[in-house]
Amino acid sequence: MKLTGNWNYPTSVRFGAGRIAELADAVKSAGITRPLFVTDPTLAKLPIVARALEVLEAGGVPAKVFTDVKPNPVASNVEAGVAALKAGNHDGVIAFGGGSALDAGKVIAFMAGQTRPMWDFEDIGDWWTRADPKGILPIVAVPTTAGTGSEVGRAGVITDETTHTKKVIFHPLMMPKVTICDPELTVGMPKSITVGTGMDALAHCLEAYCGPFYHPMADGIAIEGIRLVKENLVRAATNGQDLEARAHMMSAAAMGATAFQKALGAIHSLSHPVGSLYDTHHGMTNAVFMPYVLVFNRPAIEEKIVRLAAYLGLKPEFSAFLDWVLKLREETGVPHTLAELGVDDSKFDVMCKMAPKDPTAGGNPVPLDEAVCRKLYENALAGRL
Repeated sequence: MKLTGNWNYPTSVRFGAGRIAELADAVKSAGITRPLFVTDPTLAKLPIVARALEVLEAGGVPAKVFTDVKPNPVASNVEAGVAALKAGNHDGVIAFGGGSALDAGKVIAFMAGQTRPMWDFEDIGDWWTRADPKGILPIVAVPTTAGTGSEVGRAGVITDETTHTKKVIFHPLMMPKVTICDPELTVGMPKSITVGTGMDALAHCLEAYCGPFYHPMADGIAIEGIRLVKENLVRAATNGQDLEARAHMMSAAAMGATAFQKALGAIHSLSHPVGSLYDTHHGMTNAVFMPYVLVFNRPAIEEKIVRLAAYLGLKPEFSAFLDWVLKLREETGVPHTLAELGVDDSKFDVMCKMAPKDPTAGGNPVPLDEAVCRKLYENALAGRL
């Protein structure tokens, strides 16, 4: 292993119950005076959005709400957001919600002053240097789920509807200036969303840890994130009012996104085509693929997983960790097969071409190709470990 790497760590994070009360101050500290408040249409109807807008109004920060955001954001959502931002003469964005609203809000702020098409800034090589940094507006991020960790990330995932592919738009200045992590905002989240987002956080930590690159700081963050998931996801899913469990899951989500600057892998590269073609929940789809990818990667990761199992208080064996993952999925109601997600084999040919080309595929510890991906899709459809 070559002992070199480029390492970056998160933005300013205001963490704790009730800290949404600081939203106006956070917006001002980011240099924003007229924010566009980006959220999704379901969340916009809930009291937590009304509360956030009240805090802004009381703090003298006028905001307009934009809600044209799909669960898997598409290019037209970003285009509409940029148009709304310019029409309202806004000078920054509050990205408020789950991964979809956070990603859409960040990319809207990024595209506000760009002249090139959005796909020119896909996370490929140094394409991010094509952007005009002066055209990127500041962002304040407020997560309401504990999964993607997009609130501490420098990218947004947007679906290209013409090709049905998820693309990662990246720029270092897409990192939010301030993030408010208030676990009270996640209280009342439906169990399925708690589980799906929590499993997404686990997938981020796990794939980062298993990645083949040198990044010991990311490894340390990842294994502690996995421990937090192990001790708190079932609690949060069982009792949505358990604020301590929700707080730890919110930390795990941010830790996963911090760690995965090292790598993601086959869990994500297999999941992205499914999400694009079937519009499944991203975190839940990751959860379905997790054990199949673990078994496939075993020759390359067994030593790491044995160490991880010991850290988690499990028997220091690969099988003990795999058994824990399977038990966690069962306890939280994660489907065991793709069929249970409503996915069949009719699009396998397309998916097997998409998965190895996904930007996350290169971080898998075992190389991926179309034949490997087909085998993994078939295993996940049939439930074969």
